[in-house]
Amino acid sequence: MFCGMKRFALSLFALLSLTFSASAFELPSQSQQCLVGIASGWNSSYVKLTWYEKEGGQWKQSGSSWNGRLGKNGLVWGLGIHPNPPGATVKREGDRRAPAGVFFLGGAWGYAPTIKKSPNLNYVQVTSRDLWYEDVSSPYYNQYRRIDHEPSTTEEKKAQMKQGDYAHSLKLFIAHNAHPNITPGAGSSIFFHIWRNGGGSATFGCTTMAEENLKSMIARVEPEKWPVYVLLPEAEYQQYRAAWKLP
Repeated sequence: MFCGMKRFALSLFALLSLTFSASAFELPSQSQQCLVGIASGWNSSYVKLTWYEKEGGQWKQSGSSWNGRLGKNGLVWGLGIHPNPPGATVKREGDRRAPAGVFFLGGAWGYAPTIKKSPNLNYVQVTSRDLWYEDVSSPYYNQYRRIDHEPSTTEEKKAQMKQGDYAHSLKLFIAHNAHPNITPGAGSSIFFHIWRNGGGSATFGCTTMAEENLKSMIARVEPEKWPVYVLLPEAEYQQYRAAWKLP
């Protein structure tokens, strides 16, 4: 049951290792898909999202931009494939901020038996035995696990991905603080998922959007094209755009 996730973890490890070996950061040359999220500032919980595809070595916008929501307290530097500025404040568990930077996209989880997706995107239909750990003291912190029994301990019940919450009925993993480079307490369970109250509510750190936009976005994701998520305030996006070769 772990084969798909194991392949994803190994692929992500290879990508992270390759990226971090570079002396000066820029988007991986292999990345052919990029979702850009721009907030007005560090304390904004609103984001404009735009999908780009690389054509002939150049980034081209694909479709119209759409709106999303971020953490209630805005953004803070996250742990992705980008270098953080020296001395920068970074995400902590419970800070209600969305991680900023550049992140690979992971697999998808949902309540439905199937979803519209590319053949190579791993999708897991969530059951009561599918867990994602947010407990900093857990050896499985910020990791997915399917157990072979119904959850019985407090830890297992708290980690259940299926809580009857429609906002989490479909989600795509944002590889912040991801295996194999997990820092305990640096933030966990960061996903794209359906927003609440029609966009009227901010998040604990995830990026949310209307259900139709989430489904459309997930259908575009092709893991073999090394898709990345760039989330930055407007000023930082302009500051790093040329050096990081952002769209």
